Amino acid sequence: MELILPTNQNTTAPITLDTKVLVVLGANGSGKSSFGRNLHQHYADKSVWISGMHSLFLSSEEPKIPTEGNELTRLQSMIAERLFMPRLSEYEKLILHLQTEEFEAAVQYKEDCKSHPEQLPPITKIDRIQTIWEKMFPHNRLIRKSGFIELASTYRDGDSYTAGRMSDGEKLVFYLIGAVLCAPEQALLIIEEPEILLHDSIKNPLWDEIEALRPDCTYVYLTHDIDFAASRDNSKRIWIRSYNGDTHIWDYELIESKDSFPEEVYMEILGSRKPILFIEGTDSNSIDSRLYPLIFPDYKVKPMGGCQKVIETTKAFAQLKDFHTLDSKGIVDRDRRTEGEIAYLREQQIYVPDVAEVENLLMLEPVIKTVASRLMKDPNQIFNQVKENVIKLFLKDLESQVLLHARHRVQKKLETALNRKMSTVEELTEHVESIRETVHVEEIYNGLKEQFTQYAESGDYPNILRVYNQKGMLPQSQLCKICGISNKESYLNLILSILKENKEDAEIIRTSIKTCLGT
Repeated sequence: MELILPTNQNTTAPITLDTKVLVVLGANGSGKSSFGRNLHQHYADKSVWISGMHSLFLSSEEPKIPTEGNELTRLQSMIAERLFMPRLSEYEKLILHLQTEEFEAAVQYKEDCKSHPEQLPPITKIDRIQTIWEKMFPHNRLIRKSGFIELASTYRDGDSYTAGRMSDGEKLVFYLIGAVLCAPEQALLIIEEPEILLHDSIKNPLWDEIEALRPDCTYVYLTHDIDFAASRDNSKRIWIRSYNGDTHIWDYELIESKDSFPEEVYMEILGSRKPILFIEGTDSNSIDSRLYPLIFPDYKVKPMGGCQKVIETTKAFAQLKDFHTLDSKGIVDRDRRTEGEIAYLREQQIYVPDVAEVENLLMLEPVIKTVASRLMKDPNQIFNQVKENVIKLFLKDLESQVLLHARHRVQKKLETALNRKMSTVEELTEHVESIRETVHVEEIYNGLKEQFTQYAESGDYPNILRVYNQKGMLPQSQLCKICGISNKESYLNLILSILKENKEDAEIIRTSIKTCLGT
């Protein structure tokens, strides 16, 4: 269906979209509902407004009372309405409508069977609702008897109860299926908050089933649920930034798919209205995901998985800044990067901490001393013991650490050497054979070993943290034991709790980590 969209402040010409599914996204108060009502009024002859949440409550519309005639007639009509026709919710109205249709179909079937005994019973709307409803709630089943719809457990001794006693979620699923099923042919369905009250496990499958049930209709979803928006395949998506109620003009943009940028992430970030910080890590339990939101509280922190994904996403998001107007930065682990690599990343607004691993941030001198003070320990004594232990660990692993860094340096030199245009296989062969003359492995290795040995002998703690890739360094340094803490997790939790307090101690930790990142 070709839709003429509401007025957009970013263009003078009317905007039209040809689509079967339109997802309207926006933060609370951005104007999504007003956008939907505008479409509802514009297509009044074919549009249906479906609000799952409002369906379960009494309508706010008062019954129409005659305005003509004398006062007694008007009063009698009002009393009759209140006594004999009590107000019903949309859900209750739907139930009555479906039961009426069911009764009429049963009577008609009975009459038809008199002349055609072999005729099969008709498939009613309740039959079709029941099929989808029981898919969503596989442990329950709908039963029709005595003119009522009842719900029962699939377990043998499960008691049944009427539809009125269903949970709100069960009622809502029934209502949404029925409301769409009862819509006119080729209707424009405007659905407010399609995800409301629905568990994550059923919200997307439910609407997949409903769309398949009525492929003739056009669906407009008004939502702030990013996961739901991303699940609508072959849809058009609009992001609403704001709405001017006086002029009835919206500020919105069409969200285009980008191969270089995950669409779900893009939509999620648009709703934050904060600058974005992309980090490594994949879940809420990683140190990155737990630490950085407290170090950078003014940013929306988004874990992206590996470092390459952080780099790609930060770059792609920056290229779209004219659209979203949000500032974006990234943080990746050092991972033995050279100063040249780090300088290049910084130009792209991607920061690299001056420590080898994110765990090493917890080992910074100001962080250790702050925790020690909180635990009523001597900060200098605690730090000196930890420093001594870290140096011993580094000396023990020095050979393997030198080799790790040397391998990375050689790999980068080889990549650079091979990154040139060659027109013949002979030229390629000659170039590969000459690489050995330009990449001096032993020189690289010896230079790093001399440097690392100097760090250990001089007790250069900051530089050891910068080059020492050892995830087990914190527990092996006996920091927790020295401080009287049970384990690494308890140590991290104490740091996080200090940061959440947001007092002087928090500022010391926050400043030391920001300094380490060069921000």
